[in-house]
Amino acid sequence: MKPNGNEKGKRRMFDSFCKKVLTNEVRNYHREMERLREKEVSIGELSERELSQLATTDEYFTTEQIFNVLGLDVIVNSESIAAALNNLSQQRRDIILPSYFLELSDAEIGEKLNLIRSTVQYQRSSTLRELKKMMEEENPND
Repeated sequence: MKPNGNEKGKRRMFDSFCKKVLTNEVRNYHREMERLREKEVSIGELSERELSQLATTDEYFTTEQIFNVLGLDVIVNSESIAAALNNLSQQRRDIILPSYFLELSDAEIGEKLNLIRSTVQYQRSSTLRELKKMMEEENPND
């Protein structure tokens, strides 16, 4: 059975439509690839500085020191800070660690240690000065 003229016309129109759709899809694909090439950079083209910004370091096996303060464990990951804290008296550690690692106020620390707030504030301030001095002596170039 031969297709009549009307069917041939419909087929040609459908064929033309399909070709236009495919042509436009190819154009869209090439535009998208060009846009990506403009915005993306190959990892091999990055400088050392840019690569270091993307990198992370796993700290699974870093040395960490655990201090027990007011019945709670405080983990200190920095060796230099842990060494400086070990040089402090227990009372000074009991004041400085909750303040910065447990975010307790001077009044809360004083309540737990049976001290007045102003004593805790003075001890904390003087301990910070002492820690700063210890760490500056340990790392004079920093």
